[in-house]
Amino acid sequence: MPSKGRNTSVDSNIRPLPTTYLEPEDVAALFKVPLETVYQWRRKRTGPPGFRVGRHLRYHPDAVAQWVADQSREAA
Repeated sequence: MPSKGRNTSVDSNIRPLPTTYLEPEDVAALFKVPLETVYQWRRKRTGPPGFRVGRHLRYHPDAVAQWVADQSREAA
């Protein structure tokens, strides 16, 4: 019997959530830049897109990977 009000099919465009989101310190360590550089990128909107969870800044790993790919294409 189908459930009421729920779509039981899975949308193939929905990706599973990562096991962990990146913190600004993780992004700084990944690119071997000072933490302040990560915050400057955010203020200038030139770095990977981040989002807030309350007061805490987080980065989705896929968004960081996409930003790297975009940077690589622009440099070519």
